Formats: sequence, C-alpha cells, structure tokens
Amino acid sequence: MNGERIHGAKAMKWTAEKIRGLKKSGERFACLTAYDAGTARLADEAGIPLILVGDSLGMTVLGYETTLPVTMDQMIHHTAAAARGVRSALLVGDMPFMSFQVSVEQGLTNAGRFLKEGGADAVKIEGGAFRSELIAALVANGIPVLGHVGLTPQSIREMGGYRVQGKTPEAIERLIADARAIAAAGAFALVVECVPPQVGKAITQAVEIPTIGIGAGPNCDGQILVWHDCLGLTPAERLPKFARRFADLEGEIRRALGAYQEAVRSGAFPDITHCYGNLT
Repeated sequence: MNGERIHGAKAMKWTAEKIRGLKKSGERFACLTAYDAGTARLADEAGIPLILVGDSLGMTVLGYETTLPVTMDQMIHHTAAAARGVRSALLVGDMPFMSFQVSVEQGLTNAGRFLKEGGADAVKIEGGAFRSELIAALVANGIPVLGHVGLTPQSIREMGGYRVQGKTPEAIERLIADARAIAAAGAFALVVECVPPQVGKAITQAVEIPTIGIGAGPNCDGQILVWHDCLGLTPAERLPKFARRFADLEGEIRRALGAYQEAVRSGAFPDITHCYGNLT
C-alpha cells in the first residue's frame, strides 16, 4: 500500500481489514483521537487512517481527573458527533469503564450501540487475554475490535496510577501472551501503551496484527496521540513524556482572544465590512 493511499486526499474508506493489511505492507501509519465533528473532520482530511474517539475525552473535554467517570451515553454522544465529520478514516469508539466488564452479553450490547447509535466502524477494548472471549464474541457478531494492552487507564486503581508496564521479564512475558491472545481472538490491531521500547518491539514482532504505540517506542507499526497533546492544547506540566507537541495552538488561541478583546475595546471590530447591507 503506497503513501498516497494513506496520506492522500483521495483516500479510500478505511476498514478494519485494510488497517490489518498495513502490517504486511510495512508502512508506518499515524492515528489520532478526536471528540467532535470539527476535530474528526480535520484529522480525516489530513489523511489519518484511524481516528479514535477515546475515553480520554473525560480528561481533555469534560474536565475529569481520570477516564473512570465517563459514561456510555457520553461516549455515544461524542462518537456520533465525530462520525459526522469523517468520510475516509476508520472511526473507533472507546468502550468506557464498566461498559463491558460485567459480562460478554453486556459488552455485546454496548459495543452494538457504538455502531448503531454512534456511527462507529469498530470499538476499542482494554485488557489482555482475559478479554479474549469478549473479543471473539464481538468479532463473530460483526463488530471489529481494537485491543489495548500495557498501561490500561481504566485499571489505574489496581495498577496504582499511570505507571510504565513491562519492567520485569515476567511482566514482559505476560504482555506478549496477552497480545497473542487478543490477536488470536480476532482483533484487527492492538494499542500498546507505556512500555519500554524493547517491549513494544517484542510485542510487535510477536503478533501478525498491527501494533499502535503510545509511549511504546518507535518500533510499533503505528502511533497514536491524543488530539490535545499533539496540537499543544495540553498544559506543559500535564504533557505525558511520550507526547510531542506538533503545534502551539494554546499560544495561538490566547493571542487571538487577546486581539479580539482589544479590537472590541478600541472599536475596530466590527467595522462596516461586518455589517449587513453595508449601510453608512
């Protein structure tokens, strides 16, 4: 698959199978979160092949300290908004805390809502091998699944906070086993979060589906960033170590708001060109 297919404006509609096929092509790809029609449209028009409506919206958009309070209704609301801005990208809805943990039946019902009500193309599920039954059931019922191992933010209470995973030989073995189990269950790709780069590389080599790194080093098949981190909207003191600012939109927004206030105070805005009829 050539670069024009990934990055060009004439891009096809991305599907789970096409994302899976990027593993064989060896071409690295960028993914991004989005939370509404406007952000999703911009990511889509940039040629991003996979857009995740992450439960990170709890922190970036809704102001929570963690992702744990995010509800299904909130996720469906934001996913449906993002879907209205997407034409080509594969849109993935992130299943929030306690929307799939109770039973396979609960997971099927809520994942179905993402497709029926939210307009998503696939869902993301956090967790390792113990999620295999759920992943297999979702795939068997026509719901593509993006897996997620390593640091799983919905488990931070059990993990003791946002900590790097895979720091011991035993932990590395468990992560590789989890990745293989998720792939075997039918997931089309796998997010690998906050592990040392050699662990990200080992997981990538161990599975036949693409790995999408976030703080997992340069050897994953793809990378994903949170919209606010990528574009400089996250306060510097809260920017994760793995994130890189590719713009300073916070600075530009502050400049624009200051300019707007000054224009109003001085009487420079609005002028005649902003008036209907241009009457004098």
